[in-house]
Amino acid sequence: MKTLAMTIVLGMLAAAAAAQVKGIHPRAVPLVAHDPYFCVWSFNDRLTDDWARHWTGAVNALSGIIRIDGKPYRFAGLGLQDVPAIEQTGLEVWPTRTIYRFEAGGVELKLTFLTPALMDDLDILSRPVTYLTYELRSTDGQPHRVSVYTDISGEWCVNTPNQQVTWAREKIGGLMSLRMGTQEQPVLAKKGDNLRIDWGYVYLVVPDQPDFRSVIARDEASRKGFASSGLLPESDDTRMPRAANDQWPVMAVAFSMEGVKEPVQRQIMIAYDDLYAIEYMQKKLMAWWRRGGMEFGAMLAQAEKDYASLKRRCEAFDAELMADLKAAGGEAYATVGCMAYRQAIAAHKLVDDGNGQPLFFSKENFSNGCIATVDVTYPSAPMFLLFNPILLKGMTTPILDYAQTSGRWKFPFAPHDLGTYPKANGQVYGGGENSERDQMPVEECGNMLIMVAALANIEGNADYAKKYWPTLSKWAAYLRDKGLDPENQLCTDDFAGHLAHNANLSLKAIVALGGYAQLCEMLGKSAEATDYRKVAEGMAQQWMRMADDGDHYRLTFDKPGTWSQKYNLVWDKLLGLNLFPKEVAAKEIAYYKTKQNRFGLPLDSRKGYTKLDWIVWTATLADNQADFEVFIRPIASFIAESPSRVPLTDWYETEDGKQRGFQARSVVGGVFIKLLEDGKTAAKWRTRAGK
Repeated sequence: MKTLAMTIVLGMLAAAAAAQVKGIHPRAVPLVAHDPYFCVWSFNDRLTDDWARHWTGAVNALSGIIRIDGKPYRFAGLGLQDVPAIEQTGLEVWPTRTIYRFEAGGVELKLTFLTPALMDDLDILSRPVTYLTYELRSTDGQPHRVSVYTDISGEWCVNTPNQQVTWAREKIGGLMSLRMGTQEQPVLAKKGDNLRIDWGYVYLVVPDQPDFRSVIARDEASRKGFASSGLLPESDDTRMPRAANDQWPVMAVAFSMEGVKEPVQRQIMIAYDDLYAIEYMQKKLMAWWRRGGMEFGAMLAQAEKDYASLKRRCEAFDAELMADLKAAGGEAYATVGCMAYRQAIAAHKLVDDGNGQPLFFSKENFSNGCIATVDVTYPSAPMFLLFNPILLKGMTTPILDYAQTSGRWKFPFAPHDLGTYPKANGQVYGGGENSERDQMPVEECGNMLIMVAALANIEGNADYAKKYWPTLSKWAAYLRDKGLDPENQLCTDDFAGHLAHNANLSLKAIVALGGYAQLCEMLGKSAEATDYRKVAEGMAQQWMRMADDGDHYRLTFDKPGTWSQKYNLVWDKLLGLNLFPKEVAAKEIAYYKTKQNRFGLPLDSRKGYTKLDWIVWTATLADNQADFEVFIRPIASFIAESPSRVPLTDWYETEDGKQRGFQARSVVGGVFIKLLEDGKTAAKWRTRAGK
């Protein structure tokens, strides 16, 4: 009875959420979203308008053709322009799924891309497998002869298409596996931002199903043969190695179905074996799913076995999360959260540290390519605090170990990063390990202390902080000395340049010291707790006098007539510090409402651009949902109307919605801060992660 009731409830949630999700029309749509290398999108409204693309914009060709009673139609990609595009009748974007609907000749095709990004199960989260499911049914009550074809190109496994590739096929239990990779296999040889992976192997995997054929062949031979006759080349192409753009070798699969009337389903998997994923302090680390010695074939077999249960779990998760988002912040907020979910996860790589502990490395996508950047972890933190704090620890631990035990970090403040993705071998930003040039001392100390305090609040103890107490104490002392009125230095919004007397940066330092006082109290250090609490309270009082500008607070203490989003203040609320009276946030919210533009609230008075994540943090300062929604609705409009067709950017112009920089970054995980504010909802999700 309980199971039936739960099924009914989830069905109602799904129906309600579906009505909202069908209204999401993003400028780019996630298809395959796992990590910074295995992340493929459609940059168009219709899947037939262009090739699928890596988040960087490089083509990762995905071709789809359907034959209905002998007539071919394209449903994915640009191949065979003489074959007409099928009518796309629907698009739904969910947190873990993207669903396209097509219709022609009395047949509907429902195509689902399922990436089971479930953060309460790290084994599942880490698997580099996306499921493509084809559901076919008659729409006119008549039976139809239908066949469906899909291929992917060698572009999925190269950095540039002139690189030489090889291929093979193998049988893995009941799976037919097609594999392609570069001949050179330069494992972890490159580092940088605008790069694609050119080591390891991309797989097109077909579970044992009726009437399927597969081939590895040049694109024209494969696609034209299927479109004209429904047939594929009789044997695999053997001319290899050759460049990925030399007659474009593709891995293809086709299914044939006679008399389709009632719903029929077929399924394939696209997967990637990266062999080694991250270099951390000169040591090559493997993906989390490999710990314990699991081989790729065994992982694929388990992924296929789990498909039915994962499909149910993802459908339930999507419906429940969308309902929570809508309840917390309205329909616009549900749109923002949905579009942020897969992207934020896919800007990371989950690996085993070699001792069975998970490390979760971020990449600064189209920012500077840095790995494990502290001021990228900080804005994304709410998502991982909400769904699984272990993942946030997986981001902060490498930084804390680097600062405390490596012997290489000589400064009294926190580092900015650990290198350039995928090599986490030591800071490279600014002066690196050698000088204080272009460092972010107050920024990164504040970020680390706030995140460790947030972890302690969630876990109900400061055991994690205790391990790193000498380092945390050093950073707290630095903020005590330097945090109230920061010198001319960078903050996380470094694209805006150096800024002295930054009021929002000062807020971060004050809140961080309040968080440190909480940690002291939890560890039984009562005298230090009292001392730092008084320091933070005194600094808060000074801040209010120094930043006051009548009906709002200034951008910098020394410049009247300026303003800025005080997004860092949100942690005073979330950590229950109460260092600042509620009137501070109320005055800012009232003022911000007079500064909104069509697509959102500018970052500050200097420019018209904004940061998407910070708007949601700022909106969370509001004491009522109506005011929160005032700031969120323009973001949803931006997602739907921006002229920049790229994976969700967090830095854009509020007047015209044009991308200013950045895309596909993890920082959009910060939009979940509103759910983190709701103690009951946050506890529900955390409990599932801890089961």
